[in-house]
Amino acid sequence: MLDINLIRNETERVKTALSKRNGNYAADIDAILEIDKSRRELMQKIETMRAEQNSASKQIPQIKKAGGDTSALMEQMKQLSEKIKEGNAQISELEAKQREILLSVPNMPADDVPAGKDDTDNVEVRRWGEPKKFSFEPKAHWDIGEDLGILNSEAAAKVAGARFHFYVGLGARLERSIVSYFLNTHTENGYTEMFPPFMVNRTSMEGTGQYPKFVQSEGAFVLSNNDFYLVPTAEVPVTNYHRDEILKAEQLPIKYCAYSACFRAEAGSAGRDTRGLIRQHQFNKVELVKFCEPEESWDELEKLVLDAERVLQGLGLPYRVVCLSTGDLGFCSAKTYDIEVWMPSYNRYVEISSCSNFVDYQSRRAQIRYKKDVKDKARLVHTLNGSGVAAGRTTAAILENYQNEDGSVTIPEALLAYMGTDAIK
Repeated sequence: MLDINLIRNETERVKTALSKRNGNYAADIDAILEIDKSRRELMQKIETMRAEQNSASKQIPQIKKAGGDTSALMEQMKQLSEKIKEGNAQISELEAKQREILLSVPNMPADDVPAGKDDTDNVEVRRWGEPKKFSFEPKAHWDIGEDLGILNSEAAAKVAGARFHFYVGLGARLERSIVSYFLNTHTENGYTEMFPPFMVNRTSMEGTGQYPKFVQSEGAFVLSNNDFYLVPTAEVPVTNYHRDEILKAEQLPIKYCAYSACFRAEAGSAGRDTRGLIRQHQFNKVELVKFCEPEESWDELEKLVLDAERVLQGLGLPYRVVCLSTGDLGFCSAKTYDIEVWMPSYNRYVEISSCSNFVDYQSRRAQIRYKKDVKDKARLVHTLNGSGVAAGRTTAAILENYQNEDGSVTIPEALLAYMGTDAIK
């Protein structure tokens, strides 16, 4: 969440930055400031009453020593104590209300994020690889998977419902091989592998910004018999790994990679994306998470994108990198790059990774801090994360980009050691 001091001291800057996003947040900022004013005034009154209380407590021994009556002073102290108690209760209510509004206000876009209303205003940064030209009409990955007997959506619909898949035989091995290739590549490049829980509590969802917005929009799967949430991404458990901790500066940057299944109730647009592996309620992904000093976070974002690109280059999949506009920027992000892989059946690039710098927005919620010296005041780290990358969409991209006219699919060289075969036939 945003820093209350920033909102208080640079109100117009905050309002101007938030005005670039979709939605009107000026009223929220005004409400936060109004509560802040009331809270500060009440705190001042309480301090004044405490000073009176301290003064009275010093007078009582003197009055008693002189043989005087302290009953009036004692009654005054009792009344002051009750007023202070009531005031503290009011402050707690104001702080809870203020925090509730703060949690509903998104992060401020970085100054260099392109202004725009939606994804049509995203700006292409670079491309890698050339889309393959087929001598035949390429098929969609769901048709390829069905024809080869490696994907079965009908059985999954019977067992679970729409937007689920069974991976079968070499299809299951392909997905597993992709995950292993991703994890091995990232650990070789300095990331520490983690295997996180697939369920988290509400505090963890709040810490990374999925609560309240993502939960209230019915995007999250909530377990009805307790306060657990199925993870929408490994970002949630891995970022919260250091919640309420003070790290040492020499530890930074900390880099984790983690596989998890991901669960999202709101699977997105209708139409073409209701078929295949692009938008599923359950999908596999390898996530990259970083914790770093504030001065390093923008350089770390660029490195994060390159790390996500590396695995796609290893698979020979054409892609492009785009910088999201203010109208397409995620709720918690200050700046995001999307990597979009080429999908022949779509005849366009499709998102396969999002890499974001959240600056101190998440770390303030989760209280993740660091010190350069034990005597220093703890500072908030900056957090970053990115898909490194989505496994299901990679499976789809391989099936489409490596399909052959006879219906078979060639296995990319980087996966041969994992697959034990050079083709799916």
